[in-house]
Formats: sequence, C-alpha cells, structure tokens
Amino acid sequence: MNQGVETQKHVAVKENIKEFLPYKDAIVLENDDEASVLYGSHDKNLRFIRNAFQVKLVARNGILKMEGEKGCVEASKIALIRLLEIVRFTGNLSMKDVEQIIMDVQNDANGSYGQTINLFQKEALIRPKSQGQANYIEAIKNNDLVFCIGPAGTGKTYLAVAMALSFLKSGYTKRIVLARPAVEAGEKLGYLPGDIKDKVSPYLRPLYDAIADMMDVGQVKKYLESDLIEILPLAYMRGRTLNNAFIILDEAQNCTMKQMKTFLTRLGTKSKVVVTGDITQVDLPGGELSGLIDAQERFMNVDNIAFIYLAKSDIVRHKLVQDIVAAYEL
Repeated sequence: MNQGVETQKHVAVKENIKEFLPYKDAIVLENDDEASVLYGSHDKNLRFIRNAFQVKLVARNGILKMEGEKGCVEASKIALIRLLEIVRFTGNLSMKDVEQIIMDVQNDANGSYGQTINLFQKEALIRPKSQGQANYIEAIKNNDLVFCIGPAGTGKTYLAVAMALSFLKSGYTKRIVLARPAVEAGEKLGYLPGDIKDKVSPYLRPLYDAIADMMDVGQVKKYLESDLIEILPLAYMRGRTLNNAFIILDEAQNCTMKQMKTFLTRLGTKSKVVVTGDITQVDLPGGELSGLIDAQERFMNVDNIAFIYLAKSDIVRHKLVQDIVAAYEL
C-alpha cells in the first residue's frame, strides 16, 4: 500500500468527522480487518494502550480517537501509529509488540537513549531503554574490553548478544563466541542425567534464549552449525586464541580469578570482549574471591577497557522485578 496516497474513501471519512473529531487526536484505519488486528482480541491491545497512557480510546467508523491530557494523547497516538505500521507491514501484531512499543514510547518521553542496534532484519531493531543501557552500548562500540555489572533484568546479556549479532552481520567480526561458567548452585552436575552436553546445557540456556529472540529458528541453527555462533562452557575456552570474534562471558561473577585470567587472555586481534555479571550473586564455593570483583581493581584505569554499572533503574523486565531486587537489598 502506498502510504503517500490517500483514497477518496479516507478523504470522505475525514470530512464527515470534522465536526466532532480533531484529526490530530485520532488515526484513520484502512478497513475492519486492520482494525481487528490493531485492537486485538476483545480489544485487549487497546486496553493496554489505555492503561499505559491513561487515555480514553473511542473507535467509530474506522476512526480511533484519543481523549485525555495533551501529553498522554500524543504519546498514545505515537504508540498506536507505530503498532499500525507493524500491522500494515506484517499483517500481525503480538502482545510482545504492544508491550515493546509502549515501553519505547514511555522511554522516549523521558529522553532519548541513543541509537538503535541494527540486526539487519526488518523485524529486529533493538534500542536501549535507559541511559545506563545507552552508555553500555557506546562503551562496546568504543572499547575492545567492556565489563558490565548490574542486577538481573538490566539487559546485560541481551544487549551484548544484540551488539554481537550486529557486529557479525555488518562484517566487523567473523564469529560470535558465548561462554558461561557452569557453577553448581545447589545441584551437582554429576547427578544430572545425560552426557556432558546435556549436563551443561541448562547453564547455557539464557544465551540460546537471547539469540532466539533476535533471529528465526532456521537462521540460529544455520549459524550454530557453521560455527558463526559458538556457545560453550567457560572450561572449553582454555588454549584458544580468538581472532576476528565478538566474545561474551556471561555470569562472570562465578569465575575464579584464574578462570578470568584464562578467559581474558583468549583475546585475539580484531576482537571485542564483553564480560557481564552481578557481583551480588556469587555462587563460588568456600567464599572464593570472584574473578569479576578482582577484575574491577586490576583493570579500572586501563585504557581501552570500560566498566559499566547498571542499576535498578535500568531494569527492563516486568515492572515488579525492580521491586523484587529492592526487597532483597533490605
């Protein structure tokens, strides 16, 4: 559909509603099918928009009108237009789309947080949701080694994976290597069923999940089979030199000092390393010092190494996660 061409039907509709509807506070829908997808089952999507922006939404004759405070009306209209663009491009609209657009618009209202992360897929465009996340992305762009420390839900791993995919698809790096320590937290590996791959798979699941959220299943499988993306336990990194790679170490608070040294010395030419972790969640046995905590002291003032600290205000999961994190700090 040509968005720059307005049909006679639309002109007539708008002329008919001028007496009771200011067009700046409404959007015009093409047809009932488009409206049905945008509104959602039993108007579920509209209820989300209404509650998020505290506006009244009135649907009449293919026109969706917004009523309320000026700022709320403007924000809700921006969100609805973005959702309508998704509907017109894909023919579908998921609840995840609705939640993401609402979050984007709400964050935009509080200030811009930098550029998007381009994954070179029309459906995959990722943006920082807080100033801390924006600083994190800029640090990755400008440094070869970045440590990101913060609580659960702040996007440490997710944004690192997004940047890795962006670097890979732009040709800046040739492969992605994702590693995690397989630290036993209450359940012994030896007691788990299966071979070594089955035993460590649960520890690597968050990395698979992050990638799967940004690429379709077939593409993920292709990249894994061709070793363009490699996901492995930290113990498998020993003895390797990784050139032209984007390397991520996740849950680094559970690395020992020796493991951290082993990992960091894998850095080869034309590579980037991102180390993520939460120093309040160390599961190392016997009170052993975390390699991530030690690294803060060793590398804080080294050129081309950046430390980014994310806080509760950077949490972008369910709104209750901030409250949960705060409760455990009491």
